[in-house]
Amino acid sequence: MPSPISNSIISTVLSPTISNMRDRLDVASKESVTGQHSDVTQHLEGRVGKAMVAQKALDDLTLQREHLSLRGTRLEVAQKQLEFVQTTSSGLAVQLNTAISSEDARAQSLVASDAETSLNQIFASLNARHGERFLFSGDATATNPLGSVETLLDDIRQIAINAPDDATFATDLDTYFNDPTGGWRQTIYQGSDNISDPDAVSANDPAIRQLIKGLAVVAIAQPDSGIPLFDTSDAPLLAASYDILSGETNLTNLRAEIGLIQEQVERKVDSLDVEETILTQAFNSLTARDQYEAATEVKLLEANLQAAYVLTSRISDLSLLNYLR
Repeated sequence: MPSPISNSIISTVLSPTISNMRDRLDVASKESVTGQHSDVTQHLEGRVGKAMVAQKALDDLTLQREHLSLRGTRLEVAQKQLEFVQTTSSGLAVQLNTAISSEDARAQSLVASDAETSLNQIFASLNARHGERFLFSGDATATNPLGSVETLLDDIRQIAINAPDDATFATDLDTYFNDPTGGWRQTIYQGSDNISDPDAVSANDPAIRQLIKGLAVVAIAQPDSGIPLFDTSDAPLLAASYDILSGETNLTNLRAEIGLIQEQVERKVDSLDVEETILTQAFNSLTARDQYEAATEVKLLEANLQAAYVLTSRISDLSLLNYLR
């Protein structure tokens, strides 16, 4: 015999209520965790425009922060590479001057070997990349900025062999390194002369060229090099010593300029932090959900849902006999 209260009536009456409580419980649970209203539009009603403006400002801050982070990382990598370039030649000029004044051929030979080692290390540092971007190639960021040390030394050696005197050697060196048609620009530096990025430093920077110029002359000036120019005069090596010292000093100034840019980037990040805090507070005042309140609602809904399940179970188990009792 059918029950006075049919299962279809139970389903019709209780199921929508239970389903609604489930949905509300799911929403309240999420809101208790996120601290945000699930349906912000409904919560805000006529204040949606203000929230959208605040959200857009926060999104813009995120993009600015990502850009500044990228700038900061590139600057840090460039700074470290230039620091290495500067320190790898440190002390060579003094050692060279000592070897020349004492006429110590063995010491001069060691300095020449160290100069060549420094050149190889400098070229490797200036060919550094950040991601897929070469940092010292100007706008040609997909191109390795510097070619072969061996090619450079062969070129300088040939200039020294062909030079009849100190003055000619100095002039030819200046042409090689500083004239756009010279060997440095044609065969060694492979990057671009254009630098659109104001943060970037080129391997073609005068300070870097001057340091490499001095090291290259020292590297080929082995006592047994067989180059007459170095046998008859110390002037080329003394000039090279000056180029090394001057290049190191100018690199210090260059690194200081990068340091100032790094400081500016850090200040901008700090400014963004303050702005983000203010905007976040404004946005949260519009969209935030009290997490304690949401958690309390979750407990209440769980209790009501459990009661509904128990009620449904008891009604479903009713028989005619139980009903008559």
